[in-house]
Amino acid sequence: MRRTLDRVRKLLAKAEGTDNEHERATFMAAAAALMAKYGIESLEPAETRSRPGNRVVTLPDPWAREKARLVSLVAQAVRCRPLLIGRGDGGQRVHVFGFGGDLERADLLATSLLLQMATGLGRVPVPGVAYRRSWMLGFTDEVYRLLSAEESSAGRGMELVLADRTREVDQAVAEHYPKIRRSVPRTSGTGYRDGVEAGRRADLNRAGLTAKKELT
Repeated sequence: MRRTLDRVRKLLAKAEGTDNEHERATFMAAAAALMAKYGIESLEPAETRSRPGNRVVTLPDPWAREKARLVSLVAQAVRCRPLLIGRGDGGQRVHVFGFGGDLERADLLATSLLLQMATGLGRVPVPGVAYRRSWMLGFTDEVYRLLSAEESSAGRGMELVLADRTREVDQAVAEHYPKIRRSVPRTSGTGYRDGVEAGRRADLNRAGLTAKKELT
């Protein structure tokens, strides 16, 4: 499954890296077909973990930092703990910590939203680099806001259990990264509001991903 998700991300990178509209459409269609496949196939239940796991996700150029931010905030919204760890393996890397089922949801949902973000940006006239970057930041912020609200609603009644799981995940992060530096991206450009509107229309349940009320 993870290999397929990596293929989707690479197809998106190829689509965004070409000026040939035919090639771009071909790459986007191939990525969409792979995501549609996840939508019609049943997923095997994630293995129950006694301790949190972790995985490194690499986001290729172009726009690797913006993609990494989307992956990070999606993971954070679904009860994982992401850390941006810089460039490596041909792109920006995000180290995500969490329990098995949450890691799987974060991976699938983030890949779906990367596709939706690329598709949405491709449909609007783009006046420049600053517009594109601010559009993606707006899209990501709105998706994060909506996902967080959805997860908060789904987790009502399980606050104590979720708090215990959060502490375990934070401990796993601390074991790998004792010192963490926090940063907030600066936004410039006129596309932020348009990105927010696109994020508001995003399908947060694509690929059969719905907020789980049970704990995996």
